[in-house]
Amino acid sequence: MKIIETIQELQTIIKEVKKNESAVGFVPTMGFLHEGHLSLVEQAQKECDFVVMSIFVNPLQFGPNEDFDRYPRNFERDSQLAKNAGVDLLFYPNVTEMYPKEPAMKVIVHEGVDVLCGKSRPGHFDGVATVVLKLFNMVTPDRAYFGMKDAQQVAVIEKLIRDFNLQMTLVGCPTLREEDGLAKSSRNVNLTENERQVAPSIYKSLQLAEELIINGERQAEIIKDKLIKYLEQNRSGNIDYIELLSYPELKHQKQLEGKVIIAIAQQYSKARLIDNIVIDIK
Repeated sequence: MKIIETIQELQTIIKEVKKNESAVGFVPTMGFLHEGHLSLVEQAQKECDFVVMSIFVNPLQFGPNEDFDRYPRNFERDSQLAKNAGVDLLFYPNVTEMYPKEPAMKVIVHEGVDVLCGKSRPGHFDGVATVVLKLFNMVTPDRAYFGMKDAQQVAVIEKLIRDFNLQMTLVGCPTLREEDGLAKSSRNVNLTENERQVAPSIYKSLQLAEELIINGERQAEIIKDKLIKYLEQNRSGNIDYIELLSYPELKHQKQLEGKVIIAIAQQYSKARLIDNIVIDIK
């Protein structure tokens, strides 16, 4: 695995790789890697000849009350995990390399950001879309891999690829789960022992929603009320949101139809967990 820190070297290497008509897979991350990231690499290896991973903590997606400087970083550990996973090229730029000057422009996301996590983080997805577009232009991948655990981010990036006519494919990879169904996350270590025992009820409530839909229920409010009652009965943290939306449009529906996402965010004492499932209603 080769580690590089400059855009110029990245683009030189990619140009050489593409001379051989090799398919390039790209896994963008902010580091502090876990099994979810590594599963994206595994999928990229199956479908591509050359796998690029980036590690960059992007300041543009942090709000004024979100501490960019305290975001966890451990490059030595991350680089070893990336190497062991089979990454071919690790791109590790600093902020000055990515933003040598104050940006004169950025991507503004108009659709699908007033719901779910975007509702409480205004401007967050503008920062995400801006840095992802920059990275896509640098790497020019054939396929880019993102985890469906953050389905809102996947939806935003799908629209980015569509609206800017990027010649690439986004691959949304399934959420990795613990044996009891809890979505794997670096935040899980911040749960207390009791919270860890009840946290799987998040996924169980999503399964309940899926069961209701399979059995013919289409009214979003009825399903939402049942999920609220289920989570309250299981004392699983405080509900931040429960949303049933069209996907990837992320629009509210009273009567569910087509592809929909059921998404939940739960606040615990020292961790906020998100999870979702996407269902295609025939």
